[in-house]
Amino acid sequence: MKLHADQPESHSITAYGEGWIAVNGQRHPNSLMLSSSTGPAVWPCQRFEDLRPAHFEQLLAHADEAPELLLLGSGARLRFVHPNLLQCLMVRRIGIETMDTAAACRTFNILAGEGRRVLAGLLVEA
Repeated sequence: MKLHADQPESHSITAYGEGWIAVNGQRHPNSLMLSSSTGPAVWPCQRFEDLRPAHFEQLLAHADEAPELLLLGSGARLRFVHPNLLQCLMVRRIGIETMDTAAACRTFNILAGEGRRVLAGLLVEA
């Protein structure tokens, strides 16, 4: 009997390190937007302190379907966003989980692998 590795139907984070994230083997040096069904795109926010409501609107616009959950990778350490910045998520009843970017990468792969509609905003700090 031949065994074949499952081919993921969604995008997955294949590696990460200080200053970069690899999605499906392609390395990205910038902050990323990534959904389980939409490929990676540059997220124009380089620092946690620069986050504004417009950044979360950009994340939602990147997904081709409404996500169940937004994962926010807050950089090298865990930091929480002020609730005022998250109104666009709250009114749409989209859950948000904040964690450091490395943990968000791992969690994204688990949820996407389960077929969940997950969206990630991953800050990559230089």
